[in-house]
Amino acid sequence: MAYCNALSQSEGRTPVYTIDGGSVTWDRGADGYRLPTEAEWEYACRAGTQTPFNTETSISPEESNYYGHYPYEIEDNYFSQGALTTKPGQYRQTTVEADSFAPNAFGLYNMHGNVGEWVWDYYGPYPAEEQTDPAGPETGTRKVYRGGGWNDFAKNMRSAYRAAMEQDKGSFNIGIRLVLNAVPASGSVTGSAARQENENPAGGKVLIAYFSWGGNTQGIAEEIQRQTGAELFEMTLVNPYSTDYNTVLDEAQRDQNQQARPELSAHVENMEQYDTILLGYPNWWASIPMPVATFLEEYDFTGKTIVPFCSHGGGRFGQSLTAIDKLAPDAQMREGLSVHYSGGSSLPDDVAGWLLTNKIKTE
Repeated sequence: MAYCNALSQSEGRTPVYTIDGGSVTWDRGADGYRLPTEAEWEYACRAGTQTPFNTETSISPEESNYYGHYPYEIEDNYFSQGALTTKPGQYRQTTVEADSFAPNAFGLYNMHGNVGEWVWDYYGPYPAEEQTDPAGPETGTRKVYRGGGWNDFAKNMRSAYRAAMEQDKGSFNIGIRLVLNAVPASGSVTGSAARQENENPAGGKVLIAYFSWGGNTQGIAEEIQRQTGAELFEMTLVNPYSTDYNTVLDEAQRDQNQQARPELSAHVENMEQYDTILLGYPNWWASIPMPVATFLEEYDFTGKTIVPFCSHGGGRFGQSLTAIDKLAPDAQMREGLSVHYSGGSSLPDDVAGWLLTNKIKTE
């Protein structure tokens, strides 16, 4: 938003935003640059379509820049890929030029994939009644970003998919798309962050809480414990997942599709004593495993700091940070650590740098 104002001033336009700490007032009549609203973004992305993607087909890696190994609906067809409308394709592992693919029917490029795009709105449930040109909730703890990035699965690039993150955070796969008013407007809207930063964002007593299936996440957690001396808590299940890789893929996807909450067999006593939770998990289907969702819903994380770490096979965090943000909206989230599989020989140094970045004490 500060950049929008600076760009507006450089071109002799009237700045759109008045920024006062975590509160921003948007002058809807100003002719300067701004972020689109969530409604404007989706309207522009859809370009008259009502299908999951503006291509009106199951979007392919030849039409957009995403984690091409995982096209739309592969989660239900991982072992029967002949049934897929779009087959797995290229994964570029980086951004591409903005005009690398054909535009949508409105002439707009990369509405799906490449980078997610910040919008004006705070994240919250949609109102039940019909809305015209809405600007979202007046307050919130997370801002919405749309469109999916180069490392997202196709399911997270749908025109309707909503991602969210704290407004002062950034990521390697999030960017901006600036807009100008197409027609004159009037009035103003103010949006305010619902809470302030913690005075000690990664201090106090630390708990390392993790879910691990194949051992990679457990190894990361144990390295963190070695460097910090913090307590370890492993999320274990009353009915554990299969030890067979192919079977657990089906089980994990089944639980995601159902948004299941598998019952945990162990629980944290006196969660209130911990100020910072180092939360670990494998990236499963571009999100958190559902046992982690069970854990996040079991406790009150208001005022606590969550610092995520994950093991992955190439997708880094996927949309797991958004999943955590939605389940623990009153917690602060700090800089995450994504580790490729077990991390290899660089793991100790990677962990040490991550702890230092987040100002977490080491032994």
